[in-house]
Amino acid sequence: MIYIGNHLSSSKGYLAMGKAATKLGGDTFAFFTRNPRGGKAKDIDPADAAALMTYLKEHNFGRIVAHAPYTMNLCSDKADIREFALNMLKDDLKRMEYTPGQYYNFHPGSHVGQGVETGVGMIARALDEAMFDEMTTTVLLETMAGKGSEIGGAFEELRMIIDAVSDSTREHLGVCLDTCHIWDGGYDIVESLDAVLDEFDRVIGLDRLKAIHINDTLNPLAAHKDRHAKIGEGHIGNEAFEKIVTNPRVQGLPFILETPNDDEGYAREIALIRSWMK
Repeated sequence: MIYIGNHLSSSKGYLAMGKAATKLGGDTFAFFTRNPRGGKAKDIDPADAAALMTYLKEHNFGRIVAHAPYTMNLCSDKADIREFALNMLKDDLKRMEYTPGQYYNFHPGSHVGQGVETGVGMIARALDEAMFDEMTTTVLLETMAGKGSEIGGAFEELRMIIDAVSDSTREHLGVCLDTCHIWDGGYDIVESLDAVLDEFDRVIGLDRLKAIHINDTLNPLAAHKDRHAKIGEGHIGNEAFEKIVTNPRVQGLPFILETPNDDEGYAREIALIRSWMK
């Protein structure tokens, strides 16, 4: 069994997101911690957050996946952008404790010509500074398509970050695998799914795989472009997705749709994916 849901708007609050997920047929969901382009996050109503946690338990939800803003680049070549990103990360991780025990996902960042090793060092130092021993959140590094100077287009680059942080930080780190991104990054999950999972296990360890972004792609294998498509309407296709969601090594994980859809489209995709699980 997997948990399945999609990205939802947080504009009406926490409990409203849980109810919206149920309405679409989901039992998990993702949301941005603040505007995807960054900026100040709106105040949290503790009672609303607590109501969501009760709702998740009552309706047998899997863990939910908060998503950092796209502008959060912890390894920028500009000090002010790195400081802006670090402050967002610190604030987000404190806010995550209103919904304890969930996942916080972020794009590792772009080194902007400084080199992967320099970028990895910056990301690791930021994580060490932002994370704290008593936190209950697991922070997820997202697999990327490898466009431009993105870090995370290869499993080895995520492993470098995991190895570079302190032991206490490492305990709170996991990975979110994005199907569009890894396909665009050169991992053939259509013809060689088991081999890709073997490679992930060898380099990172399947115990660190905590969530999956389930997206088709408009691009051919290894295009390094990152352009999402609706399920079954891209180069990955329904047959491959059925094999992915029924693979024994990914059961129990939250699967999050980030496809270009409206609510009706997400409901159809969730129903389709559930049909493969029967």
